[in-house]
Amino acid sequence: MKDREDELNAEADMLPEEQCEEAGESELEAAQREVAEIKDKMLRMHAEMDNLRKRTQREVADAHKFGIEKFAVALLDVVDNLERALDVAEGNEKGLRDGVQLTLDSWHDMMKKFQLQRIDAVGETFDPHHHEALSQMPTDAPEGTVVAQHVAGYTLHGRLIRPAKVLVSSGPADA
Repeated sequence: MKDREDELNAEADMLPEEQCEEAGESELEAAQREVAEIKDKMLRMHAEMDNLRKRTQREVADAHKFGIEKFAVALLDVVDNLERALDVAEGNEKGLRDGVQLTLDSWHDMMKKFQLQRIDAVGETFDPHHHEALSQMPTDAPEGTVVAQHVAGYTLHGRLIRPAKVLVSSGPADA
């Protein structure tokens, strides 16, 4: 208790100017500690953001690299069927034909699974958004009708990835 009284007496003996300096120093120290804490938090946050950016870049690169994995696995069934078709004994055309048909069926199943749609254009009106006209020829079909398809077109999830390459009618042939 005596010590506390001595402290109070010492403070009372101080001039107001000295008290202000002592109070200012403690405020300065508190402000410096706060600045140091904020700086530390900022550095940690910056490091965290940098790590997040790097991790995101890695994940995007992996998504590009392995994005077709499910498609590739499904395609392996088609490859297996092709190999089986080639293993058919020579002279067994029916076995070969059946093997090729199995391969085509598995291909179509895989395409449906991945929403890869075939564009069959024969008999349809020419659509430059889905068809690529290779040539025109006079036929009995109405003008602008697709009369032959050289190569099928495809869409993936509704987006055209390859137009159908077609032959288009230019109208009736002149006699």
